[in-house]
Amino acid sequence: MTKAESVPIGCPSYSEVLDCVPQSVRRARVLVTAALLKWDMAELTDTTVLVASELVANSVEHSGCRLIHMVVSRPSRSVIRVAVVDGSTRQPLIREASVQEERGRGLAVISALACRWGTEPLDWGKRVWAELTLP
Repeated sequence: MTKAESVPIGCPSYSEVLDCVPQSVRRARVLVTAALLKWDMAELTDTTVLVASELVANSVEHSGCRLIHMVVSRPSRSVIRVAVVDGSTRQPLIREASVQEERGRGLAVISALACRWGTEPLDWGKRVWAELTLP
């Protein structure tokens, strides 16, 4: 039995409502790290923390909201899902940032690291999520 198989499906999700400010990226990293340690999936920490950081930073930068809701969950034994919900209906787009630009690569990074990602429109905003799997 692998580490991931030893944790039963139905483990609780971890979530937190965060202020929509740059300092919340740090709190998102702490939440992801705590969840992965609890689930004995520490080998995914670096990648999942980076993906969560980019999701939160993107919401902070573009949503114009006061609060965001971040959830770290396990839809299956080997999959971690990180989702950020905000009140903006504007859908995120991957763009190609030029070499001179300091920003604008977040979704490209998420796309490269996650096995899949997407958005779900909500009546009052959107959910942007990414899934990572055990190697």
